[in-house]
Amino acid sequence: MQTLPIRLTPGQDLRQAIEAAVRSHGSHAAFVLSGVGSLSAASLRFAGAELPQHLSGDMEILSLSGSVARNGSHLHMALSTATGQVLGGHVAPGCIVRTTAEVLLALLPEWEFAREPDAATGYEELAVRAKGR
Repeated sequence: MQTLPIRLTPGQDLRQAIEAAVRSHGSHAAFVLSGVGSLSAASLRFAGAELPQHLSGDMEILSLSGSVARNGSHLHMALSTATGQVLGGHVAPGCIVRTTAEVLLALLPEWEFAREPDAATGYEELAVRAKGR
C-alpha cells in the first residue's frame, strides 16, 4: 500500500479530483482513508434515493471514505451545514471545495478494482482482482 495525501483547492469538484489523483498515479485500486475540509455546494444521494440532493452554502466535511476503481468510485461523506445539521450519503459529482479539502488516499498497486453489474443487487458493485489475474 502507498499513501497519497492530497489537498484540494477552492472550486475543485471533490469526487472528480480524487478520481483524477488516483489515475495520475497509475493506480487502478484505491481507498479514501480520511477526508476533511469545506464545501460551498454538495450533491449527496441519500439511502434508497435514485437522485442526489443538491445543497448550497457553507458546509464542513466531517468524514469521507470509500473506494476508487478504474471506472468509478463509491464514496460516502458526512457533512455539517452552517446551522450544525449533519447529513450523509453517497458523494455525487457537484461537491465543490469552498476553502480546502485534505484527503488521504491509500493506493493499492497489487490490486485492480472495477465496478461491475451485480444481479443480486441491481447495481454496479465492486469487483476486486489481484493485478495480472
